[in-house]
Amino acid sequence: MAGISKTERTIEIETRNGLWLSLEVIGKNIIHCVCSRQSIGNMESSTGIIDKSVRDLVGNLPDVIMCGSDKHKTGTVPGANGTNAEFSFKDMTVDVNISDGRICFRQGDEVLLQEGTKSLTAIDVYKYSTEGEAPEIDRVRTVDGERNFIRNLRKIKDHQAYRAKYGFCFDEDEGIYGFGQGEEGVYDHRHQNDYLYQHNMRIPMPMLYSSKGYGMLFDCTSLMTFEDDANGSYLFMDAVPRLDYYFISGGSPDAVINGFRTLTGRAAMLPKWAFGYIQSKEQYYSADELAEVVRHYRKLGIPIDGVVQDWNSWRPGNWGEKKLDPERYGNIKDKMDEIHSMHAHAMVSVWPNMNSTTDDYRELSDAGKILNDLSTYDAFDEKAREIYWNQARKGLFDNGFEAWWCDSTEPFSGPDWGGEVKREPWERYSLVGDEHKKYLPQEKANLYALEHAKGIYENQRKTTEEIRVLNLTRSGYASGQKYAALLWSGDISATWETMRQQITEGLSMGLSGYPYWTLDIGGFFAVKDNWEKRGCGCSSDPTPKWFWNGGFENGVRDYAYREFYVRSLEMGCFLPVFRSHGTDTPREIWNFGKEGEPFYDAIAKTIRLRYEIMPYIYSLAGGVAQKNETMMRSMLFDFGHDRIAAHISDEFMFGKAFLVCPVTRPMYYEPSETDNDSTGVLSKELVGADKTREVYLPTGCGWTDFRTGVRFDGGQWIKAECPLDSIPVYVRDGSIIPMKNNMQYADDKAEDTLEIHVYSGCDGNFVLYEDEGNSYRYENGEFALTDLHWDDKSGRLTTGKREGSFRGMNEHQEYKVFVDGNIL
Repeated sequence: MAGISKTERTIEIETRNGLWLSLEVIGKNIIHCVCSRQSIGNMESSTGIIDKSVRDLVGNLPDVIMCGSDKHKTGTVPGANGTNAEFSFKDMTVDVNISDGRICFRQGDEVLLQEGTKSLTAIDVYKYSTEGEAPEIDRVRTVDGERNFIRNLRKIKDHQAYRAKYGFCFDEDEGIYGFGQGEEGVYDHRHQNDYLYQHNMRIPMPMLYSSKGYGMLFDCTSLMTFEDDANGSYLFMDAVPRLDYYFISGGSPDAVINGFRTLTGRAAMLPKWAFGYIQSKEQYYSADELAEVVRHYRKLGIPIDGVVQDWNSWRPGNWGEKKLDPERYGNIKDKMDEIHSMHAHAMVSVWPNMNSTTDDYRELSDAGKILNDLSTYDAFDEKAREIYWNQARKGLFDNGFEAWWCDSTEPFSGPDWGGEVKREPWERYSLVGDEHKKYLPQEKANLYALEHAKGIYENQRKTTEEIRVLNLTRSGYASGQKYAALLWSGDISATWETMRQQITEGLSMGLSGYPYWTLDIGGFFAVKDNWEKRGCGCSSDPTPKWFWNGGFENGVRDYAYREFYVRSLEMGCFLPVFRSHGTDTPREIWNFGKEGEPFYDAIAKTIRLRYEIMPYIYSLAGGVAQKNETMMRSMLFDFGHDRIAAHISDEFMFGKAFLVCPVTRPMYYEPSETDNDSTGVLSKELVGADKTREVYLPTGCGWTDFRTGVRFDGGQWIKAECPLDSIPVYVRDGSIIPMKNNMQYADDKAEDTLEIHVYSGCDGNFVLYEDEGNSYRYENGEFALTDLHWDDKSGRLTTGKREGSFRGMNEHQEYKVFVDGNIL
């Protein structure tokens, strides 16, 4: 018999079909729902992605419950006489069908979401073991690192869990966004089937946003699929202890994502230098080479903040060891001192898996902290994370590296990282997902990267509070933002279509609530058929690879690639983090010509632009950390009311001021079919090619071309000129953009005057954020905020009192104000 019981903080319903459903309210716009096959009781998360502080936000429930047409006071309410129970939670009302537990979420008379069928099917969960037999190990070298495959693992029944299915009844014209980053460039997930699993180039997030202004976060860390087809609309979860989810109302992406980060944790502030230019490639081979990169940029007068040491920094044969090869890096401390003296920083690649011959492996193995692939450390274990950190600290951090590149943090994707033909989506999901389930708990098959990031973050902070954690990691999950995990989109190919898709994937990540995302500027794989030009030590392997699918067989020697690289860099200038990386061909600016030549000048101009707007960018980062804001913004954030803008996925807002319209097709050159070594440079001009792109300017405001200063009304399509040295970028009316000239690094104080650029047309506000840039004292209030307000009617900019202070802050700030390009 169905029944409803109410405590101070939860309502529990036993439905007629044998499900138990519990509800609790968090804040004013979040409803936590748990569905189980038994009475629920404890509502706390078992996955770890929900921040513990959320329990302090659980509010008391209202006194009145309505069941059917009858009202009942607090206490146990028999539900046998009604079919629906209605509960009012501050800004929301939920109607529960007490026959089967389906919920209708409402605001006033508006239905936000009507649930479909929910189901929980009991399954056996297995662990894998050789059961005492000596392991039969295949040690395989792949493009994605060395891997162990254990041939004689056996499935052993361990416990029971549930396969869960959550149904949606979407409106016909409703758009569904989020779910993290994939490879296909899907923006609106309606009428799509999506496979949510960790893989190189795939970062699932259990979060969706609806065009109706609500979001849903599923507290699930197993493999998942989202299906919206003739069979219905539902999210399928591979293995869960119960169906656990959060409904977030709010009416806008900003409000919903504020709820997401309320649940999963505030984003940590990255070091200021992380927002400058970071030079990387596969790979640098010595400490001398790392220092020379920075030295060369400084000599050229091109700004730079970071240089990256990719893999194979260890001694030959010691894969994954967190010790540098003394033959190549014996002078690392001296070179790091030199890098630091040039106001730059270094990041280093570390891997979760190790060769069994290494000291690091033996230490972890002796402590019983290696997973049963006999290579990868157990990041789910706190002691293992501590050991791993101490190895990284002694071998790398103490030698001067200040940031981490936690590569291959979906460590069991090896079975799919090979082959000539890309497998079908369902086949890849099954192949890679099943491999993860051999070595990880089935309920947490998507969680390894998050636990790895947690260990780096928590243990570095135990070591020092003076250096902020920066962790560039290829995979991640909801709540990784609080561990300073910066996600990037993996080993993408250098093609124009891939660049176009990457814009959409970045927007999807932002709509999934994750604030820090970037890509390999220039694409990772440059070549395709020209296997002798392959990087990653693969230039002797002629076999095709499905992922080695670049469009530029001669790399930087071909003007076609140089054009592609410039356009990729111009887009990257307006991403949260600005990092060049890839294999097959060099990436440093001097490989693209010299000063006075078009490609070199375009690269130099773009990097300098990044630094000119650094005060704006760092203030955006302050808004991410303090107010749960988003830097790379889909049009849905600011122009959801504009039906045209809402469907555009190849333009984006960078903060609330800049509309960025990347160029995603060639306009000047196409790849040359001839490899003529005698000339050194290849060039095949696109004769008569259109050098414009269509741009939509959203309605509701005017827009100014950032390059030319020409103003346009919103609500129209225009043809924008696309010279090689800039992509179309427009500034919204009422924007206030703080800028600084002549900077060579992110914290350069050579220029004291701060320029404030105002774009008139309506009133505007901006909060300038400042702190010391690389400690955690900002958490204790050591930062400064300055409110800037533009009154359009009077033509007056007001700068509020600078509130707060931090170490090293200039007592007086000089401003130079420009309005529509003219000094005030």
